[in-house]
Amino acid sequence: DGTHNIYVITFTFFSVVFLAATQDIAVDGWAISMLKKENLSYASTSQTVGLNTGYFLSFTVFLAFNSAEFCNKYLRSVPQDAGMVEVSDVMKLSAIAYLALTLWLVAIKREKKPTTDEIDDVGHAYQTIWTICKLPQVRELVAVLLLAKIGFVAADAATGLKLLSKGFQKEDLALIVLIDFPIQIVLGYFAAQWSQGSRPLKPWLYAFYARLAFALLSPMVVWFFPHEGVTPGYFVMVIVSAVLSDFATTVQFVGIGAFFSRIADPVLGGTYMTLMNTFSNFGGTWPRFFALEFVDVFTVATCIHSDAASSDTDEKQTFETFSCVKEQDRQKCVNELKGVCDIVRDGYYLVVVAFAMVGLVTMQFFILPRIRRLERYSLQSWKISR
Repeated sequence: DGTHNIYVITFTFFSVVFLAATQDIAVDGWAISMLKKENLSYASTSQTVGLNTGYFLSFTVFLAFNSAEFCNKYLRSVPQDAGMVEVSDVMKLSAIAYLALTLWLVAIKREKKPTTDEIDDVGHAYQTIWTICKLPQVRELVAVLLLAKIGFVAADAATGLKLLSKGFQKEDLALIVLIDFPIQIVLGYFAAQWSQGSRPLKPWLYAFYARLAFALLSPMVVWFFPHEGVTPGYFVMVIVSAVLSDFATTVQFVGIGAFFSRIADPVLGGTYMTLMNTFSNFGGTWPRFFALEFVDVFTVATCIHSDAASSDTDEKQTFETFSCVKEQDRQKCVNELKGVCDIVRDGYYLVVVAFAMVGLVTMQFFILPRIRRLERYSLQSWKISR
């Protein structure tokens, strides 16, 4: 029963993410309490290294060993139809590693007894979160976080999908991540260095404009996709654009993380940082839905007969008068009717440029003035009275 399976999968991954988020709060608290004040900016650097390492292992390595083509070409003497690793194998290995690390921390790690100021129950934690949210400067920061990613969320969400639809292979994307991984690890250190000082958000602002520029560059990368398939020159162009764009993303991630570490109350460190990170992540999640929907809304595609598609005349005899914008309609056109989904207007280009322009206007007239004001608040003003 497919419906039953959806419910089981939803509950399973909800539980996994819930437990992971709980440990994430604890790690954020450690970052505040364990690092010296002058080294707080490196908390986000550590987070960047950890996230990139996990992404590398779970995406690049998994795709390589899950791909029959990759395994047959590089790892096997006798070709087979399946890869060497399945999704279930990765999930089991991840679960064992997760439990082993958690048990090791429980058995080995010793912490000081909590002081009377620290949060000691769930009710107190939620009360503290509400108190934090009522601070005027926190409300201002939350507004910035919820709007800051509008400009480049369309490019981030749709460019990879568009490249795949044009013929870019998932294995090639994984290879880009393989090349990008060590570069971002090294650059994360320098991003932490730049985020120190009296204006920790200054690199974040510069990276914002860089991400807008790369968002506008993304349609050009897609537009120049070679008709003959991925060529070495085009592959290098995609790698360069991906590395530079990810570098700007890393600078923003480390910069805003360093700012969170700087303003967080050590007693409430885990709660404070996780709350801010939640708003920051949500700021990149809520526009994504609208971006992908608008791509479909502004796309015009019609299923036409394959003979009409290959003719030289402008008049194309349509044998089915239905739109093939949606994936299920495209599959019906191509697989069932043996037709061609003719894209008259691709909404991807319009939506990416429009979102980037909205992001630029939002930056100039809303985000930039508030960022400058947030940097002028004293550290004590971000703390709640107890």
